Amino acid sequence: MENLIAYLVAYLCGAVPFGLIFGKIFAGVDITKSGSRSIGATNVLRVIKEQNPKKAKFIAILTVVCDILKGLMPLFVAKFLGLSEATLWAMAVLAVIGHCFSPFLAFEGGKGVATGAGVLGFFLPYELLIAVVVWFVVGKILKISSLASLLALLALVISSFILHADLSIYSHAPILIIAYIVVYKHIPNIRRLLSGKEAKVI
Repeated sequence: MENLIAYLVAYLCGAVPFGLIFGKIFAGVDITKSGSRSIGATNVLRVIKEQNPKKAKFIAILTVVCDILKGLMPLFVAKFLGLSEATLWAMAVLAVIGHCFSPFLAFEGGKGVATGAGVLGFFLPYELLIAVVVWFVVGKILKISSLASLLALLALVISSFILHADLSIYSHAPILIIAYIVVYKHIPNIRRLLSGKEAKVI
C-alpha cells in the first residue's frame, strides 16, 4: 500500500504544471495557447518574452527549478522513509510521465527535460553533470534548445552504461523509459530539426 501511495504522489507531483501556473500568475499569459503549447521553461521563455521581456527569464528559471524539484522532493522523502531502490526508480519514471501527460491538462504536458534531469540526477549525479555540460555547450553554440536537450539526454544514457554498468536494480530500463518518453515528446521538434525549421532561443 505504501508503494502505491508513493507512486501516486510521484505522478501527481510531477503533473503540477508550474510553467502554466507561473505564466498566469506573474505575466497573465496562458502558455498552453501559444508557441509550442508546452508547459516547459523554453516555451515559457519564448511566449512571455514576446509580451514581457523583463519577466520572461525570471519565470523561465523559476519554472525549471520547480520542474526539477517536483521530481526530486518525493524521491528524497521516499528515501528518508526507507522505500526500496526499485520503488524510487518507479517513482522517478512516474514523475516524468506526470509532467508529460498531466491529468490537470487533459493528459497533455511538457517534454520532460527538467523533471527527467532532476530524477535521473538523484540516482546518477555524474552522468547528469556530463549531460549538463553537453547541453550548455550545444545550447551556447547552436542556440537550439531541443537539440541541446536531446544530445544531453543521449550523453546521459551512454555515460550511464559506462559509469553504472551494474545498477543496484540490475537494469537500465527506467533510464531508457524516461529517455523514450522525452524523445517521444520531442518528435515535433525532431521533424523541424530535420527540415531545418526549428526555432532558435535568442
